[in-house]
Amino acid sequence: MYDKNTQKDPVVAAVTAGLGAGVATSFAVSQGQSPWVALGITAFAVVVTLLIDRAGLI
Repeated sequence: MYDKNTQKDPVVAAVTAGLGAGVATSFAVSQGQSPWVALGITAFAVVVTLLIDRAGLI
């Protein structure tokens, strides 16, 4: 069924996290949040996703 030994691609994880966080923070920027804070939130989400992906928790 599911092979946990498959090779993980960190680029796919980073792009997926960036797109997901980018959508939410784009909405926040449209409501008046600072774009720099939004970029920080997106970057943080990408880093956390890469760490979790690397640790094999997902």
